[in-house]
Amino acid sequence: MRTEATRRWLALGALALAMLTIGLDVTVLTVALPTLAVDLHANTAALQWFSSAYTLALAALMLPAGALGDRYGRKKVLLGALLVFGMASLACAFAGTAGQLIAARVALGVAAAAMMPLSMAVLPVLFTEPAQRQRALTIWVTSTAVGLPLGPILGGWLLQHFWWGSVFLINVPLVVAGALAVATLVPESRGDTGSRIDLAGAALSAAGMLGLTYGFIRIGERDWADVVGWLAVAGGVVLLGAFLWWQRRCAHPLIDVGLFVAPGFRWGTAFSILVSFAMFGMFFTVPQYFQAVLEVDALGSGLRLLPMIGGLVLGSRLVDVLLPRLGVRVVLTAGFLVLAGGIGLGALTRVDSGYGLTALWTTVLGAGMGLVMPAAMGLATVELTAARSGSGSALLQALRQAGGTIGVAVLGTVLATTYRTELGALNRDPIADGVTAGVAVAHRAGDPAMLAQVRHAFVAGMDTMLGVCALLCLGAAVVAALALRGRAAAPVAAPDAAESMHVG
Repeated sequence: MRTEATRRWLALGALALAMLTIGLDVTVLTVALPTLAVDLHANTAALQWFSSAYTLALAALMLPAGALGDRYGRKKVLLGALLVFGMASLACAFAGTAGQLIAARVALGVAAAAMMPLSMAVLPVLFTEPAQRQRALTIWVTSTAVGLPLGPILGGWLLQHFWWGSVFLINVPLVVAGALAVATLVPESRGDTGSRIDLAGAALSAAGMLGLTYGFIRIGERDWADVVGWLAVAGGVVLLGAFLWWQRRCAHPLIDVGLFVAPGFRWGTAFSILVSFAMFGMFFTVPQYFQAVLEVDALGSGLRLLPMIGGLVLGSRLVDVLLPRLGVRVVLTAGFLVLAGGIGLGALTRVDSGYGLTALWTTVLGAGMGLVMPAAMGLATVELTAARSGSGSALLQALRQAGGTIGVAVLGTVLATTYRTELGALNRDPIADGVTAGVAVAHRAGDPAMLAQVRHAFVAGMDTMLGVCALLCLGAAVVAALALRGRAAAPVAAPDAAESMHVG
């Protein structure tokens, strides 16, 4: 019995390692973009596609990947995804042109689309006892979140000592270790093996998510008047509407539409999306603040995010203690209040505030994330039976991904609009393109007054954007307090989990 328990937790470690790899890959590229622009002769459009290609593949294929795991075996598909992720990382590292790197990033996104939902889907198989399952989910969520700030730290250090391809090579040993551990420690599981894959649903969901995500990426990179972006969004919405219509009528649907009727899944998903706004808002602005206002390099910028990791670890430790005693309603309400307080502190930043204030509010933000993310995802996943955990986890992750993309577009527009307004007479190209370009122009001109105005405009935009995030978190706290009345103090088992599980 003790050996079996040890095996389960070691298997969880393997899954957490895989998720850490994905977290690293999301942010590690950001520090390498200036080097890639020179070494691969990449223009601005190519640099944007280095990130967008990964995001689009991830968003488009997550739902079909979850269904494939349910049908053919989650361990089998997860292992294949890990191997593809490792090979795609090698292809990224040794890409000789911008086109090759974009193609390799697409392959990374395809692999991540299977890794994210299926690594989460095997948790109900490994941990059937509700309290242990919640603890395992906390570890799983934290491993992803910790990887995000670690990306710039590792990437910055590698760029100082090696060539740009090394930022992708760090994935390879992690993936190899994760694949070996999954192969030896994770049991195979699947859902209803008699059901067929819904090919029409897979095509509709992939095309719809692709259109929606691409549209908001384009709007975020340009502006809210971009016609092509809105046409892509409209097309994505229509296709996703057709997808939901089809799911209600086909014999073997890709997703269980009835999940949205379950309050736990509905509210847990909504809160997971909202916390993504706070997370993306921080990652979108703070590295720019460090480099443009505090004038630190990429490695220094990453190191200054370490307090957030400390807060995140603290919050994730507290959630294991508080959830069984206080219940998900109290934990989510308190967590969102902590998030609102931390981000609200960030909105008080001034050009001369220095690093101390940022270290304080990012620590508080990390603690809030550590409380909210595991509790929200636990609230959603408790409604999933083991038979549909692959497709259900994929649906949750796909909605989070779409919400995060939309959030970046919305928050980026708030920041850019305030920045341009505060520039005043300096609101002209290339200064208006962003704070990095504005600071570069001011340095070339040797104009301290211009530099001060550009920095002031950016900090004003950052404060406004963080203020919006704080209000959203405050609203989420009120909704959690009102909507979750009567929720159990501890998570309950998913219905019919034992009967619907096929382990082999």
